[in-house]
Amino acid sequence: MDRRDFITHTLIRSLGFSAAGIMAAGTGGCVPTGSGDIPELVWGRHGISTGRFVKPRAITIDDADQLYIVDTTGRIQVFDTDGQPIRSWQTPETENGRPTGLSFQAADSNPSGQARILVADTHYYRMLAYTPEGQLLQDQQIGGTAGPLPGEFAFVTDAVSDRHGFVYMGEYNASDRIQKFDPDGKFVTQWGGTGDTPGKFVRPQSLVIHNDVMWVADACNHRIQRFDIREETPRLIDVWGGPGTEHRQFYYPYDLAIAADGSVLVVEYKNNRVQRLSPQGDWIASWGGPGFEPGMLNQPWGIVVDSKNRVHVLDSNNHRVQRIQMPG
Repeated sequence: MDRRDFITHTLIRSLGFSAAGIMAAGTGGCVPTGSGDIPELVWGRHGISTGRFVKPRAITIDDADQLYIVDTTGRIQVFDTDGQPIRSWQTPETENGRPTGLSFQAADSNPSGQARILVADTHYYRMLAYTPEGQLLQDQQIGGTAGPLPGEFAFVTDAVSDRHGFVYMGEYNASDRIQKFDPDGKFVTQWGGTGDTPGKFVRPQSLVIHNDVMWVADACNHRIQRFDIREETPRLIDVWGGPGTEHRQFYYPYDLAIAADGSVLVVEYKNNRVQRLSPQGDWIASWGGPGFEPGMLNQPWGIVVDSKNRVHVLDSNNHRVQRIQMPG
C-alpha cells in the first residue's frame, strides 16, 4: 500500500458513514470517501505565540461554543469554533508540571449562579476555578496537599461538576480514585482505588457527566466505566471495552464527549483514533489513524462536541485541533 492509498484507507473510516460504508471500510473494501471523511477545519501549529500550542493537553467548551485549551506551557487559550483567538491566561505555577484536565461548569449547575472553568492542576494536587474570562477564584480551590486522605490528592487528572453543583475529581499514581465534594468544596465520598476489577481504576484520566451518569476513561485499564451518581456513593453500571485495536476496544482512552444524540466519542492516545459508540456502548464508527496529514492523529488527548454537532479533536503531538462534522 503506497502512502496515498494508506491515507485514503485511514480517512474512509469516518464518524458519520452509512452502515454500508462502515462495513466496507472495516473489511478493507474500496468505497468512495464522503464529505465527512476529511476534517473540515485543521488549525494550530507548534509555538508559544497566540493561537499556537506546545502539546495541548486538555480541551473544554462552554455554552457559547467557546473552546478552552491548555497546553504544556500552562497557558489556557480561548478560541471560537473556527480557531480564532479570543483571550488567554496563565495558570499560577508550572514548575512541577502543567494541567491535564479542563471542564466547564454552567451557571445553572452552580448554586452561586456563576459559570466556572474547572482546571485539574495535576502536579499541584488541586483543582483551580476560574471565571470564563480568566479570573482566578482563589477561595474556590479544592485540594493543594499531596496525600491519600480525603481532600488530599495524588496527580489530579480531571475535575467536573454535576447539575447540583457537586464536584468530582479524578487522580492517578498513588490513589487512582475519584473524590466527590459538595458545592462548598467539602468532602462527601470517594471510590475506586488501584486495580483492574470493575470499579477500580488505573489512571482515571477523564470524567464526563450526562443525565446523572458518569463516564470514566479508565486509561491504563483501556476501558470505559459508567457510574450512577444519583446516590451519595456512585454505583457501577457497566464496563465497556478492554485493551486492543478492534472495534469497541481501546488503547489508552484519554478523553470522551457525549453528542446530542447520546452517542459517546472516545479519543485514544495510543490508537490515534476516535471511536463513536452508541449510548449502550455499541460501536458505530471510527476515525483517524497515526500520522501528520489532515485526518490523521499523533497522540491525541482531548475531544469536545459543539452545538452544531461538530467534533473538535485535540491532536496533541501535532500541536493542532481538527474539526469533523457529524451527521445531524
